[in-house]
Amino acid sequence: MAGGSLGDNMGLKEELITVACGLAFQAHTAPGNLYRYNDIGISSEAYRVFSFSGSWDAAEWFVNKPFGETKIDLALFPSLRSIGNDEAALVNEGFAKRFDNILKTTTIKSEVNKAMVDRKQVVFTGHSSGAAMAILATFWALEEYLNPTKTHNHKPPFCVTFGSPLIGNHIFSHASRRENWSRCFIHFVLRYDIVPRILLAPFSSIEQTFSSILQFLDPMFGPDRRGSVISEFYSTVMRNAATVTSHAAGTLMGSTNLLFETVTNFVDLSPYRPFGTYVFCNGNGQLIVVRNSDAVLQLMFHTAQLSNLEELPEVANNSISQHLAYVAELQESLGMQNVVYLEQLENFPCLRMVLIVMLQQLAQPWMALDWEHKRDEDFHANVTRLELAGVWDEIIEKLRSYELPDEFEGKKEWVDLGTRFRLLVEPLDIANYYRHARHYEDGSSSYMVRGRPKRYRYTQRWLEHAERRPQEPSSTSCFFAEVEDLRYKTSKSNSSFEDVKERVERLEVQIKTWSDEGKLAKDVFLEGSVLVKWWKTLPPQHKQQSCIRSLINE
Repeated sequence: MAGGSLGDNMGLKEELITVACGLAFQAHTAPGNLYRYNDIGISSEAYRVFSFSGSWDAAEWFVNKPFGETKIDLALFPSLRSIGNDEAALVNEGFAKRFDNILKTTTIKSEVNKAMVDRKQVVFTGHSSGAAMAILATFWALEEYLNPTKTHNHKPPFCVTFGSPLIGNHIFSHASRRENWSRCFIHFVLRYDIVPRILLAPFSSIEQTFSSILQFLDPMFGPDRRGSVISEFYSTVMRNAATVTSHAAGTLMGSTNLLFETVTNFVDLSPYRPFGTYVFCNGNGQLIVVRNSDAVLQLMFHTAQLSNLEELPEVANNSISQHLAYVAELQESLGMQNVVYLEQLENFPCLRMVLIVMLQQLAQPWMALDWEHKRDEDFHANVTRLELAGVWDEIIEKLRSYELPDEFEGKKEWVDLGTRFRLLVEPLDIANYYRHARHYEDGSSSYMVRGRPKRYRYTQRWLEHAERRPQEPSSTSCFFAEVEDLRYKTSKSNSSFEDVKERVERLEVQIKTWSDEGKLAKDVFLEGSVLVKWWKTLPPQHKQQSCIRSLINE
């Protein structure tokens, strides 16, 4: 269990959390303004708090069926993806469109920039769907100002939400933990508040009642006008939440039940998942802090379950009234400081951590591997190459199914290890590929088109992401494949150099660039290397004008 106050453990003062809550509700009751900001001073520290208004228009929650999700705009949020799988995060389309409109039609960019330059602590906050805007604004600011390629040392922004709906799929959690951004997001959820659970239900199941529910969530709507529709809505949402959480728990436990494996063929399961730090408010002054997204999902269902059906009308009404009660609840709970930290769930499921330890142990011998002294030992080199390939293929399969820690692809030691592995071993795989004549004249079976294993594609993407470079079709570890392809084509009796001249020149320019940047080992240009042997067979006139002529002793 962690000690100290909630504010100390969250990195934000309790006074600021209380102020943010009040500002979030003020913005929520003024939907005519997309957002507002306030400059605040607390204990000699300067803050700029951006609070976003919500929406009670059903079309801005569900743009399409069944769950209203779409691929996120990677031009705006390049880090919200799985690097190796090259899979973009899914985001609620209605929320994404609303935020895009804020960026394009307001001055929020310049207002955030001014605060960052002035070294103010930027905080984004919101209640209900306004919280969704605060989340997207925080990710945008993190991309803009905390990008590792930026030279300025800006303070990371914070996001504090109250009764926020879920807005994205599991890649939000995966990417935010990988980038070490998860700590910037703090979500407060009251025990029975229905809004954080709504998007676990498909729109078709709540379509008839959703517009009425949004009216009830309007702070200006009187409680005396609520009807039995709330009980129906609450039951439908929680029934779908039960299905989602049961399936997620079965996946974590590795269920082999055939019915479990086929359930997704018959039931629409919500893609939305929590991320960041969640603070559950039990209603008795106790606050429960959970950082593990798998555990949060389970708690979102189990904390709001009924003890018996007789409770349904009361709990259903609480699911609405509690959504509007964050200000009063936090004033009481923050004052009591009865906080429980479920930190042991950080390692749930524990098999993930066990696996990473095993992989690190396996990796130790690789560090000392010196292929330069093994090239004459072809048999032993190939055995080692195959052993390493087997281990890395297992790692990649675990990554594809998200069975490794979310931080894995962003860990510097693994990015460096994967890069070294790729630079040392991929040239051997390329040589082996062409040695066994696995390519054909039509080029469709070249190494880069059909033969390159995922273990090299993934590790190359890791490095490109770490350096915030665009994805490239080739790299210093695999350009030998292009050399082999060109050597094959230029050696054919019925082929003319003019047919491949453009490709040759493009490759030479790339090699010269890599050499100037110090990214190519010197042995690439030694007598007897694949590159030098092939280059010397090119027409004399071309070699005289080649940009890499000075790099090769002829």
